[in-house]
Amino acid sequence: MPAPRALAPVPDQPQRRTRWTDAELMAVDFPEPRWAVPGLLCEGLNLLAGAPKLGKSWLSLGLGAAIANGDPALGTIDVERGPVLYCALEDTGRRLQRRRRQMLAAGGRAAPLLTLETACPTMSHGGEALLCEWLEENPHARLVIIDTFAKMRGADPSGMSAYAADYAAAVRFKTLADHYGVPFLLIHHVRKQAAEDFQDMVSGTNGLTGAVDATLVLKRSRGQADGVLHVTGRDVEEAEYAMSFDANSGAWTKLDGPATDYQMHDTRTLITRFVRDYPGQKPAAIAEALQLNPGTVRQTLARMAKDGQLRAAPGGTYFPPDQGSDTTDTSELSHLSLRHSTAPDQGEHL
Repeated sequence: MPAPRALAPVPDQPQRRTRWTDAELMAVDFPEPRWAVPGLLCEGLNLLAGAPKLGKSWLSLGLGAAIANGDPALGTIDVERGPVLYCALEDTGRRLQRRRRQMLAAGGRAAPLLTLETACPTMSHGGEALLCEWLEENPHARLVIIDTFAKMRGADPSGMSAYAADYAAAVRFKTLADHYGVPFLLIHHVRKQAAEDFQDMVSGTNGLTGAVDATLVLKRSRGQADGVLHVTGRDVEEAEYAMSFDANSGAWTKLDGPATDYQMHDTRTLITRFVRDYPGQKPAAIAEALQLNPGTVRQTLARMAKDGQLRAAPGGTYFPPDQGSDTTDTSELSHLSLRHSTAPDQGEHL
């Protein structure tokens, strides 16, 4: 087995200093961080998580093509043009070609500075050397995308706790990102359970989210075009962005206005249909069946009751405004949850 390749000096960059006195630190004029997508993807290690078949790969491929061409990312954010490496490790060349042709047919353009890779060994078995080689050949690289993190992290060392293993796996990518000063984006999955804090939805332990510099979680209800991109990190401001997906072009677009405006409309629609079919349920049951954030559901139910769209009954249950208080058998909730989770999606979202 070949030994891991040592990191080469970064072209045209001095070695990073790691120690100062307090007075020296206050006098240093640090350069501004490099952004792949200003306000969204900064230098360092970024993690994008979302449910399977939700559109993460469309999103990451679209970002890579936009940056490689210098086109507005997500249709609205100006970016600096430069080389991008997209490791599509769950795809084939044919599938990537089909997606790119779909993008180009909808008005996109070819991206000569976008490198597409479909096979890469794990980090400890040659993957790190492969990434270093590409970065050294492209000293002006703007972004490296690993789709997915699980395909390239490799096996965990024996005897290591799950937290330590997640942290160590992420740090291997972060070391490269920091050394070369290039933003890395790891594509990952979320848990099946909903959570109050969107970071808690990321699959794995807190060691993973603790190691990365920024966490992004993409959420979209099945069968819905609109979604929300949650972002938090060390150099990026915590925010929620309203998003829209076009299945014909495979393009994600950042919408104008706060995400809550779009969330409220979609959430109220889903809750109205649910309560009409299954009256007499409590907020926790509604959130679980619809796979929505419990806190959002509680707030939305209270507002809908105040607006006369629902009726709150004793015991914390909810009914349509024109129905009585006869409850529906809660065993039927499993049928709705199954129907919701298997609803046909819009196009192929990987």
